[in-house]
Amino acid sequence: MTTREEVSPETLPIELTEDGIEVRYTDGREAFYRGVPQKRESPLRTAPGRDVHVLVTDASEEQGVLTYVNDLKTHADILRDTGVGRVMLDLDEQTTVFPGVTVRNEQHRIVVDADLDRADGRVFVFEENQMGERSFEVVAEA
Repeated sequence: MTTREEVSPETLPIELTEDGIEVRYTDGREAFYRGVPQKRESPLRTAPGRDVHVLVTDASEEQGVLTYVNDLKTHADILRDTGVGRVMLDLDEQTTVFPGVTVRNEQHRIVVDADLDRADGRVFVFEENQMGERSFEVVAEA
């Protein structure tokens, strides 16, 4: 199997706390995205060369789907075991990761465009590299 294989996400339990966002994977492990996400209007453009994860919650804010964008590090079997999805985009390519939420590869930046009326929940974007991580919430008005 290639590491570039796309994987469909599963619905995962999440918890929004004052310190960040916890995601519980289907294999029992947990990930914690630290900090209160900065509010940004759609479309959101990430910094170039970052690992980008998009989390879309449902209206209850207790579950959601997590998708990695252009992740080259994680083996597809690991993603399937955890319930995390992955999409791979060529330059200028766009895809829908959830109804109302699209991602586009724009000159080494990922652009997340969210129609919040259609998404029916909240949209969070996490970007990280070896130097650190940042988190955002896509909102109608910042």
